[in-house]
Amino acid sequence: MSATVVLKNGRIYTQDQSMPMISAVAIRGCRVLATGTDEQMLALLGVGGEIIDLGGRSVTPGLVDAHLHFQSLSMGLSEIDLSGSKNLPEALDRVATRTKSESQNDWLKGRGWNQAEWPDGRFPTADDLDAASAGRPALLMHKSGHAAWANSQAMRMALVGTNTEDPSGGQIQRDTNGRPTGILFETAIDLVSTIIPRPSEDELKTAMRMGQEACLRAGLTGIHDYDGRACFRALQALRQNDELKLRIVKNLPVRYLDAAIEVGLQTGFGDDWLRIGGIKMFADGALGPRTAAMLAPYEGEPENRGIVVTDKEQMMIHASRASSAGLSLTVHAIGDRANHDILDVYEALRLEELARGGSRLRHRIEHFQTVHPTDFQRLADLEVIASMQPVHATADMDMAERHWGKRAENSYAWRTVLNSGAALAFGSDAPVEPFEPIRGIHAAVTRRRVDGSPGPNGWYAQQRLSIDEAVRAFTLGPAKATGQELLLGSIESGKFADLTIFEQDIYEVDPDDLLETAIAGTMIGGSFRFRSW
Repeated sequence: MSATVVLKNGRIYTQDQSMPMISAVAIRGCRVLATGTDEQMLALLGVGGEIIDLGGRSVTPGLVDAHLHFQSLSMGLSEIDLSGSKNLPEALDRVATRTKSESQNDWLKGRGWNQAEWPDGRFPTADDLDAASAGRPALLMHKSGHAAWANSQAMRMALVGTNTEDPSGGQIQRDTNGRPTGILFETAIDLVSTIIPRPSEDELKTAMRMGQEACLRAGLTGIHDYDGRACFRALQALRQNDELKLRIVKNLPVRYLDAAIEVGLQTGFGDDWLRIGGIKMFADGALGPRTAAMLAPYEGEPENRGIVVTDKEQMMIHASRASSAGLSLTVHAIGDRANHDILDVYEALRLEELARGGSRLRHRIEHFQTVHPTDFQRLADLEVIASMQPVHATADMDMAERHWGKRAENSYAWRTVLNSGAALAFGSDAPVEPFEPIRGIHAAVTRRRVDGSPGPNGWYAQQRLSIDEAVRAFTLGPAKATGQELLLGSIESGKFADLTIFEQDIYEVDPDDLLETAIAGTMIGGSFRFRSW
């Protein structure tokens, strides 16, 4: 059997332990035919085949983001970007600038503010936002996605007032007189977000086409998505029109569990471009708004242990029903109590599955940010995948120290997870954090920010990973998390020819220079979806 394409003269890191580094790969159609030396692979080239000289560039298996919100990322490309705002006036100035440049009838939407990064650390208010938004309704999501900032007009339209009760799993922040301040936590965000006109499917598809191109330029060949029904419909429409360029695993919100069971949907259903992942639940909130569920109170807040979004009993009911129907679970858990609770649920679930004859379902914990030391080994013993985002560590380290104190030592603990024997899958949680995987690799290897802080050894240096371990968590890790390791995750004969090509050798460059390493090409199924040379 002859090759249709041969890539030669490269530094190709395969993630195949029997042949970890090669110079050439032969491709036939959409799959890898063989790997080896330039001479060996050129000998396989068929008549009319193409030779591509990599020019010494480095290649890894296609990088996959194991946790990303694709609709939010795509739509956010045209919304107000508040990320990196250094203080409240800067954030308000960005809002005012957009207010002046757009139709005065539309909602103002944006994301990325984080009061913990501002000098006084206080939450903003509706009163702050009113002048900048000039009477237009506004809802601006916190960087974490677990809080939102609404102006007075938005709250009037949503009928959120002094007498509005907190919804289950959420909280309306109030002043000393009981009046809503404009900050909404967790499910309370829905009080306002649900009245915002939803984008049409055509608008979503247009935004997603832009989102795809951005991901491809960043070197991503696939994503695991965590948005909802509208996102899934738009993705299916793109797939039907042969416009889907990324491989996407679609996870389903738990509110659709009944419908999924009713129609017999199971994890893994779909094709090589779009397939069903697991059922997504929330155990708790997030660190930034201090709603992550903790075993002990937050530092300096003796009454605050965070918010339990879904209690253990309810999670067990959902988990049992999903698993028995052939649907895996993927649960958001950030605080040490939330992680302890979901591990308890998974322990009981594994016993149920064993009684039914065993299970091949790959269950996951999303984020796994701060964990009680006794719970790390349970993760491995229960064969639960830790789906983590290394960019969270470098973004959150100051907040973690301030709000969790000594518990921060057991936070974002990738090395501890690997040493326990558990599987690790990396992502970004975009648009919460930047989606470019090279940023995640840099964070995993250095545990330092772009400016070099907190110092040459990084934050809790004992948790740093090697380049190879970080790349593996962006390649084989996501493949194993979805049961696709026979098709994806390494460069081996028979697997899909999904490759990420770098201008420099990321295994050899100084870790400080990783962020300067450019993506030269993104190949999916043997075809370039992005190429710079």
